Amino acid sequence: MVPHIEPNPTIPFHVPKLIGQQLLDVILRRHLEKFSCSVEMGTELRSFEQFDKGVTAVLAKNGILETFDTKWVIGADGAKGIARKQLGLTFLGETRDDVRMVMGDIRLHGVGLDRTYWHRFGSFKTRAVSLRPTDEVGEDGWQFVIAAPDIDLTKLAQSEELIMEIIASLVPTKVTFNKIIWVSEFRANIRMVNKLSEGRGFVVGDAAHVHSPTGGQGLNSGIQDAFNLGWKLALVEKGLANKSLLETYSAERLPVISEMLDKTTTILNQAVKTENMVTTRSPILFMLGINYRFSSIVVDEFSTPGKPINAYGMLDDDRLEAGDRAPDAPNILQMRRGESDAKTLFGLYRPSYHTVLVFTSSVAGATPILGALEAYAKSVVQSAVILPSSATGITVASPADFVLVDQGGHAYSAYLVEAGQTKVFVIRPDGVIGAVVHGAEGMKKYFSGIFLGV
Repeated sequence: MVPHIEPNPTIPFHVPKLIGQQLLDVILRRHLEKFSCSVEMGTELRSFEQFDKGVTAVLAKNGILETFDTKWVIGADGAKGIARKQLGLTFLGETRDDVRMVMGDIRLHGVGLDRTYWHRFGSFKTRAVSLRPTDEVGEDGWQFVIAAPDIDLTKLAQSEELIMEIIASLVPTKVTFNKIIWVSEFRANIRMVNKLSEGRGFVVGDAAHVHSPTGGQGLNSGIQDAFNLGWKLALVEKGLANKSLLETYSAERLPVISEMLDKTTTILNQAVKTENMVTTRSPILFMLGINYRFSSIVVDEFSTPGKPINAYGMLDDDRLEAGDRAPDAPNILQMRRGESDAKTLFGLYRPSYHTVLVFTSSVAGATPILGALEAYAKSVVQSAVILPSSATGITVASPADFVLVDQGGHAYSAYLVEAGQTKVFVIRPDGVIGAVVHGAEGMKKYFSGIFLGV
């Protein structure tokens, strides 16, 4: 299903992980708590109205209506949520009646049913069930998917007895049922909005786009939406960026989402044709080739302009441009201790900072670039000088936040920097390369499209 690929210096995490919503929910909430944020349960957004300087929302909390004033609204409320409708965004596409299933989590024991495998029994053209082991709901937990074209799936989703009966009839071993944790009817919808924002309102994730689960792109796409919007909105809210920066959220994400829908639909059609819903993942589905090379706010002084948009491209180790994912590099030696003990580039990057990487053969060679950085707020921009492993006579006296030596040569290799060359990369808070430039002037050109008054 997933070809085995060994981790490498630029891609330390290369194996997909299936996580149930109940566990993911806990992980995300715990992370929110670190920022003194919490999710208010039992609270429903009923409507909202936009004004020049803010938004007034009407909430229903435990059946009681209340108003809430805020500056922005971000709809992460799913395909059936109200945010997209209130913003007046279209949601064009199709509903696939040929792909309907009942799915959920169940606790059961099957004699000889090996929990190291994902099982499928039957035919999806007649009746079939797939069972994927998941310890998240118990030592006997399984995620199930039932396809049964001859049955009213709406009624099936409402009948635990019928679900157990079908599973027992398809699994060729004795099954003892414990309980069903949750169940839902699924119908493939392939839709996306015409734009991702209107005024002070935005949509992310399933509120903006839905597609077949084939390919496993949904959760990651939603998080990428949120990250792309989040760092831009933070700069605007801090008064460091013009509100027009928010327009690049739609401009960057819509081409990616459009290509994602095309690819997942192609996989779905193939799965329906071959009756194999568990298809081998193409490397393109690792999403490491997703890029914003076409974006108006990226700057690249090394690439050739006018290339066709390929937002869902394949990862190419021999090509790295502004708009691409910033690769990792291990075995980094930190010569002067800053606020990080980073031994990898990923350990250096921060979601609230732009990180300026200056590849140069000596600390002195970075001086003009670091001097130009004095114009930008230290609270949102950090810098690192990256020296080759061959560097000698290294002095740590530098205005850079970090002076690093690329001991293994992985950083110079991943970022395609030649010996003796000075090359500057600006890494955005979302881990995307915002700029690839020769020096200070190119860096200033990039930041002029991000920050106010510089």
